[in-house]
Amino acid sequence: MDFGGCLVRLEDQTIVRARARGRLMGPRKALGNAVVVGDQAVVERVARPDAEPEVLIIDVAPRRNAFHRRASGRASAGQIVASNLDQVIHVAACADPPFSPGLADRILCQSEHDGIPARLVLNKVDLPQASQEAAAILGDYGQAGYAGHAMSGRTGQGVAELLAACRGRRTLFVGHSGVGKSTLLNAMVPGLELLEGLVNPKTGKGRHTTTAAWLLKPTEDLELVDTPGVRMFGLWGIGPGELDHAYPEFRPLLGRCRFADCAHESEPGCAVREAVARGEIAARRYASFAKLKAELATEASREPTRSGGSPS
Repeated sequence: MDFGGCLVRLEDQTIVRARARGRLMGPRKALGNAVVVGDQAVVERVARPDAEPEVLIIDVAPRRNAFHRRASGRASAGQIVASNLDQVIHVAACADPPFSPGLADRILCQSEHDGIPARLVLNKVDLPQASQEAAAILGDYGQAGYAGHAMSGRTGQGVAELLAACRGRRTLFVGHSGVGKSTLLNAMVPGLELLEGLVNPKTGKGRHTTTAAWLLKPTEDLELVDTPGVRMFGLWGIGPGELDHAYPEFRPLLGRCRFADCAHESEPGCAVREAVARGEIAARRYASFAKLKAELATEASREPTRSGGSPS
């Protein structure tokens, strides 16, 4: 969507260009929160002399949920990525580009905060050494309660299983540029022919191919939301004191620490750190938590009125 312009799928499944009525935009115009992918919109056709009728979005139904991120370049503004979702899938790779636990945990934490189930997909497991690395990563996240998939969009490994996990669920796909998200979607639904990006050989980072979020509905029971590859992902609505609630493996232990205000850092009798020492919480997850909490605390000290957020 660009300043009120978007594509709308009508009840007869035809897709038309539409524009949001001015009153829907208001102060949310710059953030693109007035009408987002997944919204159920109310439209009307407006006759124009010597031209095709214009389709206007005159209202948007209440959202049952929304997946957020911190708006780029805005320290105290949130942006809605998509709405009315059944699950979020973070697509990553073990290599080319390498797996980023920081990004993975930001996306999973935001999903937890927004109340949307999430899964982790590791693509490109056909690359050398990748299958072992994928097993280790998915083991750690499985221990946290997340379903995981080891996949290859190139060879088709794991595609049928992921497709089955998406049927009947509106699914948001989000991940770094270059992890093969478009390749994966093409493998899941032959004929989509989405542009496939390449990893920049100098930086090791992906090149953007998807430039806007799209809701793809190849069959009646399959709704896939493709999004542009992200380089940064800032949390929205989560402060440093709330971050532990966004880690599902931490939640059963909260309140069991020796001190009621335990920050899970160096305090004696910390139930979370003791669980890490016993191997019940993955060390990489705890390390990611500690780093992200420190970043959120720094951000909060700079902007005491903020509700949350952190750069990737």
